[in-house]
Amino acid sequence: MAKIAPQLPIEVDSETGVWTSDALPMLYVPRHFFVNNHMGIEAVIGAQAYADILYKAGYKSAWHWCEKEAECHGLEGVAVFEHYMKRLSQRGWGLFHIQDIDLDAGTATVKLEHSCFVYVYGKVGRKVDYMFTGWFAGAIDQILSARGSQIRTVAQQVYSASEEGHEHGLFSVKPL
Repeated sequence: MAKIAPQLPIEVDSETGVWTSDALPMLYVPRHFFVNNHMGIEAVIGAQAYADILYKAGYKSAWHWCEKEAECHGLEGVAVFEHYMKRLSQRGWGLFHIQDIDLDAGTATVKLEHSCFVYVYGKVGRKVDYMFTGWFAGAIDQILSARGSQIRTVAQQVYSASEEGHEHGLFSVKPL
């Protein structure tokens, strides 16, 4: 049986019911609820259109998250990205492993195991984890900006565990 992760701080305001972890308010919803909504939107507008929307929104959100968390915990550089991957992993999205990161070059590679999307979609022969892609570029770009770097990046999913022949997903971040 799973153990509660005491390393993930969650505070619940008794007056408002708002959940907070570290520096940001959070929502707690069942995985099937979230992924079913994701699938419903994808069915109406198409996976590529939805991926484009999520990339931009995810980029902005990751930038904001990294900025607030870096400030809250006194983190900078690679430590911010490591913290981000740790928190994403602790929140049920999947297990995110940094394969490599080079801030001077504006590059990173992230391995994803146990994706919440793959658990629901299964092996469907296409990438289903595209929601995460903008998150990586947004996080790296915020970290680069905080260091005074002018480099900006783009992220892509190389492959997904939802595709035959792959047991995990892989994402890459490269300069624009």
